Amino acid sequence: MSILLVPGYMADETLWDDVRGPLEQFGPVLHADLRHDDSIEAMAARAVAAAPGSFILVGFSMGGYVAREIARLAPERVRALVLIATSTRADTPSLRQSRGTVGKAAASVSFSGLSKTAIATSLHPQQAGNDALIERVRAMGVRLGGEVFRRQSSIVRTSDRERLHEIRCPTLVIAAGQDRLRSREEGEELHAGLPASDFALIEDSGHMLPIEAPEALLAVMLPWLEKVAQ
Repeated sequence: MSILLVPGYMADETLWDDVRGPLEQFGPVLHADLRHDDSIEAMAARAVAAAPGSFILVGFSMGGYVAREIARLAPERVRALVLIATSTRADTPSLRQSRGTVGKAAASVSFSGLSKTAIATSLHPQQAGNDALIERVRAMGVRLGGEVFRRQSSIVRTSDRERLHEIRCPTLVIAAGQDRLRSREEGEELHAGLPASDFALIEDSGHMLPIEAPEALLAVMLPWLEKVAQ
């Protein structure tokens, strides 16, 4: 059994560095490539084309939208699904406008990663001054580059709430207690709409769970994966 990890907005495979080792007990760990596409559907189609015959799927934030689309495209191949700090809600008009403005503005300037202010908002308030964490997130964006930033900033996330019932595989929904980007309520909405789902809340972390609270994340994921992988 393989595990396919799907990162979030302007995150690369290093997002998973602190959790990848323990996950390897379940099989090879693979990474979905979200660099090339400008829609959730295209990202999912590319990931499915490159994925093994059967796999456990883990999606973080924007990657949660992609992961659910993968599960709908290849239901017979997705053994189980883990959704971390994500939502079923559509982008608000103000968020769409903000991303579009940022993406257009970035086309005329040299891209140096997400801003410190934007990154701090994704962290627990007590971590807003943690320069090491902020630099780790910023460095992911720098490695991906300006073209990927503009492409991902243009993506419109629509609600799939009315389609959640189509995903029948065992699913674990994980929310962070101090997530200022995706609330506990959004996680609970996902849990309510997914027929075979469990829900877990991790306190004392902001949105960036794989980086901020990897041990707590593994403490939730590993027992659940052991159960569904049997």
